[in-house]
This record gives sequence, C-alpha cells and structure tokens, in this order.
Amino acid sequence: MFVGRSLEFLSFTGRSGEIRRANVARRTILEIDLPPASFVRMPVCRLRATASHVQKPKNVVVATHGHCFDGMASAAVFHHLVRSIAPSEQRTFRYRSCGYGPGMSMIPEAWLDGDENAILDFRYTKSPRLTWFFDHHVTGFGSVEEQNEALEKHSVEGPTRLFYEPTYSSCTKLIADVAAKHFDVGCKDLEPLIRWADIIDAARFSSAEQAVDRSEPVLQLAAVVEHHGDGAFLSGIVPKLLEKPVEEVAKDPQVARLFRPIAVAQDAFAARVRQNGVVMGSVVLVDLSDAAMDASLKFIAYALYPRCVYSVTVLRSKHHCKVSVGYNPWSGVERRHDIASICRRYDGGGHPVVGAATFPLSDVARAREVAAAIARELDS
Repeated sequence: MFVGRSLEFLSFTGRSGEIRRANVARRTILEIDLPPASFVRMPVCRLRATASHVQKPKNVVVATHGHCFDGMASAAVFHHLVRSIAPSEQRTFRYRSCGYGPGMSMIPEAWLDGDENAILDFRYTKSPRLTWFFDHHVTGFGSVEEQNEALEKHSVEGPTRLFYEPTYSSCTKLIADVAAKHFDVGCKDLEPLIRWADIIDAARFSSAEQAVDRSEPVLQLAAVVEHHGDGAFLSGIVPKLLEKPVEEVAKDPQVARLFRPIAVAQDAFAARVRQNGVVMGSVVLVDLSDAAMDASLKFIAYALYPRCVYSVTVLRSKHHCKVSVGYNPWSGVERRHDIASICRRYDGGGHPVVGAATFPLSDVARAREVAAAIARELDS
C-alpha cells in the first residue's frame, strides 16, 4: 500500500516480512509487503500517487492596471508579498490587465474567479470574492459612500485586506510599505523596481527632456509595457522582475525587439504633437483624434511647449478616444486645479496632477468638446 505524494529511493534489501519507510519531510509513508526471499533489490524508481488529502495549488488572480509601468511593478511586488507570507503554500498566479474604456468604471466581478483575488492600482470593485485591494488614486472608489463602507470593513487579517492611500505617488510603493509594516516582509531585491515605479508614475524626473529620454532602458521597458501590457505580457514579465533587477530585465533582447517599432511610432507621435499643438494661455491643447495612434510619448508636450502649465490631449486608439489631462511639473508655476476631479465629471479619474476620460469612437466630437472645455477651465 502507498499513501502520499511522492518518494524517491535507490534500493532496499530485506528478507521476509514487512518493509516500512517514512519520509517525514514530504509527509509520505511507504508500506510494502515483501514475499519471503533471501534478498530483494529494487531498482531506481519514482513512485507517485494521489491521495484525497493532497491540496491543489491556490489560484491567485491579480487584476492590475494594464499597459502601465506602475501596474506591472505592483503585480511583481504583490506576488513577492503573497509568496513571502506563506512560503510553504503552493500558488499559481494569473494576471488580468485592466483599463478604463468607455462604460467601464470598474472590473467585472466575473474576473475575480480565483481562490484569492487582488485588485491593484485600479478602481475598487465591490465583491465578496475580493481578498486584496491596493490603490493610490483619489478616484479609487465610485463614491464617498462606497469608499467609507469599504474602509470600515478593512482588516489586515482578511477576508478582504484593503489598503488605500491616495497620498502615495505609486501603488508599487504602497504595496512595499504595507508589506514591511503589516506583514514584516522586506523587498530589498525589488527596491530598484519600486524606485523606478515611483519616478515614472509621479513624473519625478529632473526635466521634461529626461522624462522623454529613450536611451534609458527602463524607460524603453515602460514604453513596451504601455503598448503591450496585456495579461499574457504580464505573465511573462513578472517572473523575470522577481528574479532579476529591473535594469537587467529592461535590457532583455525581447524588450529591445518590441521597443524598436515603438520608437519609430513615438517619433511620429512627437511630430504630430508639434504640428497640432495650440497654445491657449497657460494650456497647450493637442487634438490627435484625426487618426489612431500606434504609440504615445508621455511628457512630450512639456518638452515641446516648456512654458505651458497644463496639457490637454485628445487621443484616438483602435477601440476608443481618450482625453488626457496633465500638469507640467517643470513649468515653475504652482498647480491650481485638481485634475482628477475635473476628469471625474466625465466618468474618468486619476490624480490631482494627471487624469483622463474615455469616449466611444463614435463620440469623437464629444471628446473634442470636452477637451476644449477642460482647456478653457485650466486657463481660467
């Protein structure tokens, strides 16, 4: 009779009677009844069996902000946190790339179909299936009432571990700090990734020119994530980020191969911004809705129009239109508007310094009207 998971052995000898061997480390018991014999030798082999008490690996669903460096980095640090809390438990991770398309203010509850379900760097979804939530957007909840209700149920022990702090510059840094404070989990090996996520998401560059410097491998990786960052991409990149420094991952030949066509498209994007930008006092309004973009280049408006305090850009993709709004942190002028609140009026959201709202492709005219109205408000 054999009960347990697996056992490897080279050989045993014995005479008549019973041979019993226990592998305590694997909680495996081997019982073999041998026939009477003067000598028995068993060849090298591996015995396997499945018992009813053997548990399947836990299935962890990580729904994170897709096509976003901070969303990708958040997924990696969260993976490290969960793995460190219970290192002996087996888990499989599935990644869902979440985006704010027209009519999608939160992720579908059906996406939360794992044994554990996490939402990272994305708007809250009220669901009994949700076990982890991390976010730093001021528009992280659909309403004040929903936010208060969720925070009242917060518990470090579960069943829903909810951590929300809109003062954080990146969700990645929030997860790392929570890991250290509440779970005594350090993230030393991930510190470069955490630092870069904070720089990119909060635009903590010394200048607009540095922000658009495409010779930096990590910024090349950020561009690749923004273009290719779906669930399949995250499933491949997150394990690499857990094994190697982000600077090394950014130099991977595959990242370089994916970035080459993006660089060409970014050059075209920069030319379109230069051609279509209209200065309205302290605001530059850029309408790029005449054709779908292949890639964008963050902060290029501030490099081309350094005196502008705000930028409002109408972008068009294959699936929707987006009005992107931002504050120029290198303008030397104090910000006077809460951009997240402005975007929220149009079912969008974001941060006080940057935000966006999306519209169906059939409503390009509406997107243009909203962009013009926001530009006038920011210049007032």
